[in-house]
This record gives sequence, C-alpha cells and structure tokens, in this order.
Amino acid sequence: MNLMMLLEMAASGFPDRVAVQNGPERLTYAELFAAAGAAAAEIRASGAEHAAVLDVNSLALPVGLFASAWAGVPFVPLNYRLTGAELERLIEQVTPCHLVTDPARTEALSGHAGVSVHGRDAFLARVRGAAEPVAAAGEWAMDPEAIAILLFTSGTTGPPKAAVLRHRHLVSYVLGSVEFGAAAEDAAALVSVPPYHIAGMAAIASSIYAGRRIVQLPNFDADAWIDLVRAENATNAFVVPTMLARIVDALEARGGADLPSLRAISYGGGKMPLPVIERAMRLFPEGTDFTNAYGLTETSSTLTVLGPADHRAAAASDDPNVRRRLASVGRALPAVEIEIRDEDGKPVGPGVRGEIHVRGEQVSGEYLGRGSGVLPDGFFPTRDGGWLDEEGYLFLEGRVDDVIVRGGENLSPGEIEDVLCGHEAVAECAVVGIPDEQWGEAVAAVVVLRTGAEVSVDALRDFVKERLRSSRAPQRIVFRDSLPHNETGKLLRRVLRAELAGESP
Repeated sequence: MNLMMLLEMAASGFPDRVAVQNGPERLTYAELFAAAGAAAAEIRASGAEHAAVLDVNSLALPVGLFASAWAGVPFVPLNYRLTGAELERLIEQVTPCHLVTDPARTEALSGHAGVSVHGRDAFLARVRGAAEPVAAAGEWAMDPEAIAILLFTSGTTGPPKAAVLRHRHLVSYVLGSVEFGAAAEDAAALVSVPPYHIAGMAAIASSIYAGRRIVQLPNFDADAWIDLVRAENATNAFVVPTMLARIVDALEARGGADLPSLRAISYGGGKMPLPVIERAMRLFPEGTDFTNAYGLTETSSTLTVLGPADHRAAAASDDPNVRRRLASVGRALPAVEIEIRDEDGKPVGPGVRGEIHVRGEQVSGEYLGRGSGVLPDGFFPTRDGGWLDEEGYLFLEGRVDDVIVRGGENLSPGEIEDVLCGHEAVAECAVVGIPDEQWGEAVAAVVVLRTGAEVSVDALRDFVKERLRSSRAPQRIVFRDSLPHNETGKLLRRVLRAELAGESP
C-alpha cells in the first residue's frame, strides 16, 4: 500500500484529464505522474530523509505529496503562517529535508544545515521539463507501515506536534470512502483549506482517486471563493465552519447564491453553529448537497458523515429528535467504530456524554517522538467530548478540557453556544469557564453581534435561561468585534480564557 498506487491508477485510467490547476497553471494526470517521478528522483539524489513544502496552495503540493511517496520519505506540509522561530523549530524536526517554498523565502531558509531549499517556480519548471522522470525515479516501496505524511497539529492547546500518518492509514481511508474513477468528467473540487490541514491532504488523495479536477485557491477569501466557483464551474467544495459563515454573508450581500455549477458542499474541521447551516441550506438551491464530515489529523481525516439525505430529513422534520441531528456530525463510516466513554474509561449508552473514542484501520494516533496514543484495545481517545443518540448520530461538545465544572456540575460550552447563536442578534459566540470563588468556575460568553444589531446582556442571559437551566446562563457576557481563531478556523478558547481571567468584571 502506497499513495503512489492511487496516482498510478488515475494516470492509467484517465491520463489526459486535468488533475490539478492553480490559476492558469494546470497538470493532467499523466503530467502529474511524470512530475512526481522527476521530483522523486531529485529527492533521492539529495539524500533527504523528508520532503517538505512551505507554501500556499500550489501545484508543488500534489507533486510533492506523490513524489515523497515515490521516493520513500515522509511528506511534510509546513504552516507558512508561523513566525521565523516557530518555523525553525519544526524544520529542525524534519532535517535533513528537501524543502520547496515560496521564492521569496529561499534566501532566508538557505542557511539551515541539512536543508536543501528550492524555490517553487524553479522546482516546478525542472520536474515538468524532465526528459525521463519515471526511469530516473525507479520503483516505489509498498511497505504499508512506511510514514506517508508528518502533519503538525494546529497547536490550539500547546506547541504543535507531528502526527504520524502511515501509508496504510491514508490508503485505507481513501479506499473506504471513495470509488475509483467515480467523478464525472466535468467534476471539479475547489480546495481552499490550507495545505497543512488534514482536509487538504485528504482532498488531494481522494480527488485523484475519484478522477476529479482539483481547483486550488491559494488563500481563502469569501468573495474570491465565490468568483472561483463561477469561473471554474466548481461542482464540489470543502470548507471549515468559519469559511461557510463568511461565504453565506458574502452571498447574501450579493443578493443570493447564483452558483449553478455547485452540486455539493462538505464542511468540517470544527463545530458548525446550527444557525449557520440553516441559513446556508435556505440560501443555496434546493438540490445542493450538504455533507458534514468529522475527523482528526490523527485519524487520516473523516470518521463520521452527516450526508445530504440526513441534512434534508433533519431540516424537514417536526420531530425534535430528528431535527436536532442537523447539529450532529452524522454516523461513523463503515470501517470506523465509535464509543463514548466516561472518566473511568467505561463505555456509556446513548444520550450520555463522555469522551469520544475511535477505532479503525485509518486511525493512527501516533506522534513523532512521542509514541502512540492508541489504547491496548485499539481505540484512540480523541479528547473530544460528545454523545451518541439512539441511531448512532454523534453530537460534538468541544474538547474534553473545555468542559466547565460549576459547583460540581459539568456544563458543555457547545450546548450554551448553540442557544446563544439562535438569538437573532448574535453572529458568533464562544463560551468558556473562568475562575469563581463560590462555584469553582463560572460561565462566561464572548459574543459577536450581527452588523447593526443590538441586544443587552440581561436579554441574552434571559434568552439562555428560558431554554436551559439557570446554572447554564452566562454569569458574564462580553461583546467583541471578532473571536480568535487559528488559521484552520478552530476557536482558540484558551486565548479567551486567559483574556477573561485577567480582565476585571
């Protein structure tokens, strides 16, 4: 099992079909295969033990991914938004390496011992113009235990650590979720998530195997996203919740969703506020398929899916138990097992909250230099809190560490956020626990209002009390212009906790 077998099958099956494009630049499947071979030969000749890309979305990304698999070294997409010192710490962990980067960075990075630095444009020109790329690259290994990708986590709770994804994890995910050559010839997937996000890696691998054209957006902007969908007739797209919220706002400002080519939108990477997906489903044409995908870096992407039929059934239902599934992340993929466990590690039944544990061939749970987090029974504790309903639909409640303990009662921030976001004046909100002498922790909410909207603290507090128990009503509510998110759209609760704990009420 090797990622290269996915590209080899696609290049043999539809060689002249466009595999990936970035602006006017494009590579067919045959050209991508040849470029990967030339790049693999270059990586092997350099003696590098890792192949890294430090860049926005570009053609160098899929070339580098498959070239590293061909050369038999781990692929490392690095976060181009990190500061110099942060970036140096990551590069040190993957030295010696073959590094492709933005041409503007080559001089600054060339001084690192053991790092062979190559500007993106020169690198692509070389590998696209190689005379005999495949012969020079030789054979690729088929060891399923070889490391395919090292993906540094986003570091929402501490310094980034490198998640280890082996070839068997990624290939099993693709084979279990995508049918070979299933994409129509006109299918095009717009990829706007950052290259160092697991969704970006999964999108490349699964789109290649399906035979779908990948359209890259180097940096996300809602209006640019809309314009690119129209210009390239994109049929599919993946976004994180904050992206979808901004896209909906931009479309409403334009007077509606005039995107006739778009057939399916997948979203994930964070908790989707119920009002946002409800607005999106009302705004987009009735036939648009929405899919919510929940997964982790450590699990090679998607674990559960709330599919288009689930979305429509939940939105149309008068049964509250069915309708609330619109706020869920769906049910486990066929090859994935999910259990909710209590603080003692014991499985709990439907409706009971606890920590989400997952098991399956695609689950790695391993970190570079830190070993595996997988338990002896094969389950991986995700550190995400949640619960399952009677039909197996999974509901997320944030990180286990985010649970607020007020007077011995465990309160879910997500439950309170869902209620607050249901208020017509609220655009976005975050709930955290702050120190309290009487209760141990108190509930605090940071609220971003819709443009032009007004609401009082007391009105929001009463709004929560009417829908939840009074103990869940925020003791403190602060209004802000925006919430802190990392570059992949995840809410940085630790930043809010630190700010609110240091402020005077």
